Amino acid sequence: MSFFRLDKPVQFLKGVGPVRAEALGRMGIVTARDLLYHVPRRYDDASTIEPLGSLEVGADVTAVGRIRSMGVIPTRKGLRIFQAVLQDDSGMITCAWPGQPWLERKLHEGDLLLVTGRVKFFHGRQLQPREFTVLARASDDSPADMAKGHVFSTYPASDQVPQWVLRGLFEKNLDVLLTEVAEEEYLTEKERSSLVLPGLGDALGALHRPSSLSSAEAARRRLAFDELFFLQLVQAQARYQETVLKPGLVFERTNELIRPLHEALPFKLTGAQARVLREIYADMGSDRRMNRLLQGDVGSGKTIVALFAMLLAAESGRQAVLMAPTELLAEQHVRKLRELVEPLGLSVHLLTGQLTTAKRKKTLKALSDGTAALTVGTHALIQETVEFRDLGLVVVDEQHRFGVRQRMALGEREIPPDTLIMSATPIPRSLAMTLYGDLDLSMLDEMPEGRKPVTTLLRYPSKRDEVHRLVDQELEAGRQAYIVYPLVEESDKMDLRSATEEYERLSAEAFQHRRVGLVHGQLSSAEKDQVMRAFLAGDIDVLVATTVIEVGIDVPNASVMVVEHAERFGLSQLHQLRGRVGRGAAKSYCILIAEPGEAAAERLKIFRDTSDGFAVAHADLRIRGQGDLFGAQQHGRDPVLRFADLTKDESLLVEAQGRARAIVERDPELAGDGVTRIRALMDHRYAERLKLFSVG
Repeated sequence: MSFFRLDKPVQFLKGVGPVRAEALGRMGIVTARDLLYHVPRRYDDASTIEPLGSLEVGADVTAVGRIRSMGVIPTRKGLRIFQAVLQDDSGMITCAWPGQPWLERKLHEGDLLLVTGRVKFFHGRQLQPREFTVLARASDDSPADMAKGHVFSTYPASDQVPQWVLRGLFEKNLDVLLTEVAEEEYLTEKERSSLVLPGLGDALGALHRPSSLSSAEAARRRLAFDELFFLQLVQAQARYQETVLKPGLVFERTNELIRPLHEALPFKLTGAQARVLREIYADMGSDRRMNRLLQGDVGSGKTIVALFAMLLAAESGRQAVLMAPTELLAEQHVRKLRELVEPLGLSVHLLTGQLTTAKRKKTLKALSDGTAALTVGTHALIQETVEFRDLGLVVVDEQHRFGVRQRMALGEREIPPDTLIMSATPIPRSLAMTLYGDLDLSMLDEMPEGRKPVTTLLRYPSKRDEVHRLVDQELEAGRQAYIVYPLVEESDKMDLRSATEEYERLSAEAFQHRRVGLVHGQLSSAEKDQVMRAFLAGDIDVLVATTVIEVGIDVPNASVMVVEHAERFGLSQLHQLRGRVGRGAAKSYCILIAEPGEAAAERLKIFRDTSDGFAVAHADLRIRGQGDLFGAQQHGRDPVLRFADLTKDESLLVEAQGRARAIVERDPELAGDGVTRIRALMDHRYAERLKLFSVG
């Protein structure tokens, strides 16, 4: 099936031509399809338009009028204000745009404007528009009341292709484009009804010509479902390849190791840990290969869950490895695991790049002859010289610190092992399902009893000396502290304190009587390792750092985290920094030093009052938006999501994932008659996504 008609060059649409096509191309609009899916950035509801003559001071209004006069007015302070007098049949009002004199070149006397904003009193009534839209140019004699009862779409535009040109292109071409989109409808009427979604043509029509804001929202939901469904379909195929097409191992549970450990634990597993273990054991007991993401907050007990999974592999006579991103983290895991399993008669081996030749040879031999049942290591585990007798389970800790190829390397075997990927960076379930739809997801959303909360304080820079005194009190009690900065060195472009300069100042002034260390991302791995080992050993009292310590080692003696310029950090990043303290028995503090500012204050107060990592992540997603949370996947003019809003579309996402996985389970190649159109659409419109997940 070909969908060529919507892929014709935009040049051949009415009102375009070669010159305008070139300008549209610079906006990412190359084909007719690109124009049809050019998403409005906002809607102006003109159903409540008020006459200019009746606008009252203090009211927030939407109004329409023609420009009767305009000009730029300078002020004594040098600010230039563009002013335009709007008129309709009821009267006139002055509109002012402070600091936007360039509007004089964009607008003309006689233009018909729709404006939204608050009416103020300044030498009479004055409206300062938050938003405005040119409804018609001076040459168009449309009546001033033409907007009444309409909802206007406002698009991302450019100097070469202004708003009124885009509106004209849709006016001339939309009806024809909508007839051509009919053959791309892949949902049956019954499916659309069960999902409460409009047809594709109706949705695209309402996207550009909504009869109401609710019809525009219904259109967005349909198009959101489409992009979520096809993303999940690609990921479902990748998941099928990893879990079904590759031969799976079946693990036999004997309880000779699992039960003794469970009975010996000095604490009770949380309900979340028990639920996740049931999910993991079901995977490992089936003939499908496990490929699961385990997500949980710092301190939620991921490591003990991973250990129980590793013991199931050992009970079945197979080997299990845990791969950590740094030598220090690997050594920390070894110490913890040895405490728990040595009473069971098991040893835990270590493989890192810093082992002596003799120790490395001993570990390699134990891996190859199978006597190493449990092993912890770094990237050293994936070197070609490492051979396993019967590798059954791979656990990857802090998955985001590894490249995709590094994570997958241990799975590239004739019979690949089961894989459990762990992340201590909580993200909302909807975002996890979107980014990791090729994995099965388990979430530890419950904290163990008895874990002491970290007291979070918010302070202005004027209180810095007071903060330093609190830090020194903790140091006097034998504790340690972190002080984190957003920059490594001073910057001419940003008036921010930096780690390097503040390390020098703190060493000479506030903490001259203490041992102060410095660690940042520009140090070599060996230098960072040396500093972190000294801090872990208690040889450093105050560690001045950048976010290189965001995910780091467990230092139970560290009781204070000070974050300078906290307004420069995202909420999730702040939560990771807060997770560096509160790991011991002592009361711990996270102190945010931030410049006063309304926007930052709201974010930081949310963080101060919220200790749940998933709640912090939801707030971060809501405040920052989802674009910058996708990282490298959200790129170019083919972003992962343009219509879907992960803060409110989780139910759509769950439905999309369920349908996509069911289709792939029934027809992995999407070759049956019932999915021909789906396959053609996926191949045609989501080729880049297929490459990303190595599906095809």
